[in-house]
Amino acid sequence: MKAALVEKFRATFGRAPEIIARAPGRIEFIGNHTDYNGGIVLGAAIDRGVWAAFAARDDQQRRFASDQRGAVISMPVNRLEKQSGGRSWTNYPLGVLAAMPEFGLRGPAGFDYLAMSDLPAGAGLSSSAAIELASALVFLEAAGERPPREVVVKVGRHAENYFVGVPCGILDQGVSGFGRRDHLVFIDCRGPRFDTVPMPAGAHFWIFNTHTKHALVDGLYAARHAECMEAARGLGVPLLADVPPAALVVAERKLSPVVFRRARHIVEEIARVDATVMALRRGDLHEVGRLLTASHRSSQTLFENSTKELDFLVNRLVPTPHVHGARLTGGGFGGAVMALTSPEFGDAEASGVANAYAERFGARPDILHTQTGDGAAII
Repeated sequence: MKAALVEKFRATFGRAPEIIARAPGRIEFIGNHTDYNGGIVLGAAIDRGVWAAFAARDDQQRRFASDQRGAVISMPVNRLEKQSGGRSWTNYPLGVLAAMPEFGLRGPAGFDYLAMSDLPAGAGLSSSAAIELASALVFLEAAGERPPREVVVKVGRHAENYFVGVPCGILDQGVSGFGRRDHLVFIDCRGPRFDTVPMPAGAHFWIFNTHTKHALVDGLYAARHAECMEAARGLGVPLLADVPPAALVVAERKLSPVVFRRARHIVEEIARVDATVMALRRGDLHEVGRLLTASHRSSQTLFENSTKELDFLVNRLVPTPHVHGARLTGGGFGGAVMALTSPEFGDAEASGVANAYAERFGARPDILHTQTGDGAAII
């Protein structure tokens, strides 16, 4: 991938890049929408991601290119305006540049920049966080800044929240930043505090990307965020992470039916994350799988961020031999399902699931068999 990136950079800008960084995509393992509610979450950095290449310019121009877009986008250094249409992908690196001063960090002036990805977009694998983290690393390296990794992660989240306009929590950027091969990333989002949990041997991830709508900016994600904040206010707590499961009986009398369902999902999902960590430490993948599937059922019925396509895949995967459990991964409203399997689950079994899906919906999902990977780094 690095060689292809350098070749593309030369073809686009007529010279070699000076700095290259890579940041992985991530699987939301369990902890659906718990991050912005101050809860805990588990994620896995995967072995695919976004690469960013950089070379400085001395003419106060910033030029942006992508392997997925044909045109080079040029703008002056003093222009940090949100873009639209075919230029909107630049909002991720632009958002990082806009966020850096908020953390006392200097950014580079003029430059040439190229992004390249082997991460499928719109699959719930957070290509957005990957491009934010890769961009942040090349910009910080160019400016001679060396902030702690926690700050780099916060820069990425700030870009997503305040420039791109998605009210996400710290999960996506945290996992991309703190990923470690053969481990899951545990995040206590209230801190935030980051840790890793060993993944038992023999665990495999299979992603089934439905290519159905997965546009978080269109308001569905924001609506769930607002409902969760309404639930917290109604229960007199700063965030839903402050509500113990035993308090849900009282909560039902205080909240509207819809808002109560959202709150119940979050409170019970936080408890599932805690139980999953304990099961992982015991090496009990059967129990981990049961918790993953329970998480999906809660997303399906309480948080209502699943879709018929995602539900079909989960329903098909769970009884399939060698599947421990399955759930939607990411924000929901389309996108992808993750299955946790044993090594015996292979291409034949995955194709059987995909064929059944195609018979039902008229198109095959993309299948991605992936492993855990390391977090964002200068290459």
